[in-house]
Amino acid sequence: MGKVYLVGAGPGAPDLLTLRAAEILKRAEFVFHDALVHPQTLALAARARKILVGKRSGRHSTVQSFINKRLVDAAGKHAVVVRLKGGDPMLFGRAQEEIDALRKAGIEFEIVPGVTAATAASAELGVSLTRRGLARHVVFVTPRAGRGERENDWAAGVLTADTAVIYMGAELAEEIGAELIARGKPKATPLVLVESATLPERRVLYGTLAELPALALGAGGGPAVVLLGEVLRAARAEPVLTEKIEAIIKRA
Repeated sequence: MGKVYLVGAGPGAPDLLTLRAAEILKRAEFVFHDALVHPQTLALAARARKILVGKRSGRHSTVQSFINKRLVDAAGKHAVVVRLKGGDPMLFGRAQEEIDALRKAGIEFEIVPGVTAATAASAELGVSLTRRGLARHVVFVTPRAGRGERENDWAAGVLTADTAVIYMGAELAEEIGAELIARGKPKATPLVLVESATLPERRVLYGTLAELPALALGAGGGPAVVLLGEVLRAARAEPVLTEKIEAIIKRA
């Protein structure tokens, strides 16, 4: 039996890959990768056969059970098998389902963490997600729930946290804004939508919770996270990193 590595590819930029991840990719014989992994990151796996199994919202996706089976089958034939995931495997990466399948099959595995989009976005903004005296707890949520999953009360976490990062929420911006405002979140709560963090095509759109639907219309379709909370008020004072809401509404 071979070994399966669940590797975090980070938020996009290939030079944010960890040294351990790069070393494993160079040894890999088989790589199952997400849709948004940078080509330069994939190029490190020069010896490997590469299979796209990525999931994109609103598009055809590979069934998770099929991915699990392919990982198990590949480990029966190859020494080094990599499941390469965007961001960090353990955060909204469905890693646990793959871990459970590997354990059930008796296959050795290792998790290699990656930089997640929330910390990459906050780093580019120059705004900490936590701040002494202002933000002592942070929540990462996604409003998306798969078919057959239990009800996802993502808003409860956002309402109780000082700072929130909403993953995979740009396409649901109108619903997110309406739900949070209806449940008592102030309309004037500052937020920043960061699209394609760490990449040259990055876009940073700032506004308030009430303006979130308009901000989302100004996004270009790349992977985006929404950062929400009082710590983001500082981001609005930095014009180099932002795009004005008026311009977004005009384009929309």
